[in-house]
Amino acid sequence: MIDQLPEWLQIFLFSMIPGFESRFVIPIIAINQFGWLWWKAFPYAIAGNMILVPFGLLFLHKIENILSRISFFKKAMDIVFPKIRIKADKKIQRYESLALVFFVAVPLPFTGAGLGTLIAYLFDLKFSRSLLMIFIGVIISALFVTFVYLAGYYLIF
Repeated sequence: MIDQLPEWLQIFLFSMIPGFESRFVIPIIAINQFGWLWWKAFPYAIAGNMILVPFGLLFLHKIENILSRISFFKKAMDIVFPKIRIKADKKIQRYESLALVFFVAVPLPFTGAGLGTLIAYLFDLKFSRSLLMIFIGVIISALFVTFVYLAGYYLIF
């Protein structure tokens, strides 16, 4: 079914998947599967990767309020959230912008825009600054993985 959608829309939608995001969609789907040039796929992939970030930054507190009404989630959040905030509070406050960019930019499992959004929420970072830092991290990550892929491709062939 998804293969019946236009290629640009598939790139956009696949970039919304946490963990996969634009950093892997550009080389794996856009370049390898569709034969696109990286710079043509880049705007669609980045837009798809970033589309949910502002909503997450704006509405995670409401989701936390809803989940806190369920005893299991309330207990889990009461245990986990304070530990996370206390443990990293000084480091995050000191390097807040760079830490967020670095975390989103590193192309490893459990990093990326989705978890960057959660981190920005947990540490009450400013909306506009968080959005910008996550955006920069997404761009760095996508460029890095794409260029590593292309360098490997050109070295092999």
